[in-house]
Amino acid sequence: MAAIKNIQGLTGSQIESEIRRGATFRVFPYAISIVIMTFNRSSDIYFVRAGEGTFKHSFSYIMMSLFLGWWGFPWGPIYTIGALYRNLSGGKDVTQEVLNTLGNAANANAGGYNVPNPSAGQQSGYNVPNSGQSNNSGYNVPGQGNLSSGNSNYNIR
Repeated sequence: MAAIKNIQGLTGSQIESEIRRGATFRVFPYAISIVIMTFNRSSDIYFVRAGEGTFKHSFSYIMMSLFLGWWGFPWGPIYTIGALYRNLSGGKDVTQEVLNTLGNAANANAGGYNVPNPSAGQQSGYNVPNSGQSNNSGYNVPGQGNLSSGNSNYNIR
């Protein structure tokens, strides 16, 4: 499950407005090696507002790769160099994938987007219910696979 970070307290319309102004959803790869095993992974999804730099989000993943990525042979150096390059160039833009997932979830669920009303005592956030169930913890968007299973790949904390 990938969490979407840096989006707390934003309503659906605020997110859409930010995206129109140039905000993106990004992930940052990192490499960790243990002797002959190398793990090439990606961070949770980060919401990067228009005009905001990505370095503050990618810094910990750059450091993790620098110190822990090199040690596996042969993939450690290869994955580490790739992760460092990608992170120093702004991470991987996954905005379209996130928006496609939101659009598919809205079409698959009869309720579509549910943007709660905080003045009515509902939790603020952006909910796309799974199989008619509502989870008021923020974004809860079904990912790959069977939408009726209730599994989610994206959950805002």
